[in-house]
Amino acid sequence: MTLSLAVDTHAPRRREQAKAANREAILAAGRQVFAELGYEGATVRDIIRRTDLAAGTFYNYFKSKEEVFQALAEDAARRFRPMLRAAREQATSFESYLRQAVTAYLRFRSGEHALLGLTGPPLRARASTPEMTALFEEVRGGIEDVIARGLAPKVDAEYLACACIGMAQEVADCMLMRDPHDLAGASDFICDMVLGGLAQARARVLSP
Repeated sequence: MTLSLAVDTHAPRRREQAKAANREAILAAGRQVFAELGYEGATVRDIIRRTDLAAGTFYNYFKSKEEVFQALAEDAARRFRPMLRAAREQATSFESYLRQAVTAYLRFRSGEHALLGLTGPPLRARASTPEMTALFEEVRGGIEDVIARGLAPKVDAEYLACACIGMAQEVADCMLMRDPHDLAGASDFICDMVLGGLAQARARVLSP
């Protein structure tokens, strides 16, 4: 007599789906809790209570509310990247690319700040994560593209990307501490500073 054992070939896939669903449930709960209680007022217990998961399950995915926030920030970076790509594709000059990208970033940060219920100093996601690295590469790629198309002077694209990102982040943090958020003023300031610096770079290149 031959015995056959049934093997559930779909079990690994179901486990992965369950893990993904649990993680998404925690992130959705975190987003709701931060929006209602604010980041400072929220606790891990508040987040767990918004899910059907046990406390032990939460800690299989995240160690703290800070890690939940970081994951939400990475998700935001992933959602913002297509906006940068659109600015790049629609650019008719470096200035148009810069203004579209900066305005989109400030508007996005303002919306996320309000969505997560942040009332104190803005929180910054870690820059070394894969999503943040991909976001930097998107900015650098956009700058390299406009330079290659002759829409910007030939400068170090990596330096310029770092300068644009750093200035945009710092000015955005300052803007978010004001009420109301001055999107137009912040955007004009960043763009004027970057464009003014590029004008100086162009003058150095052209000077004998």
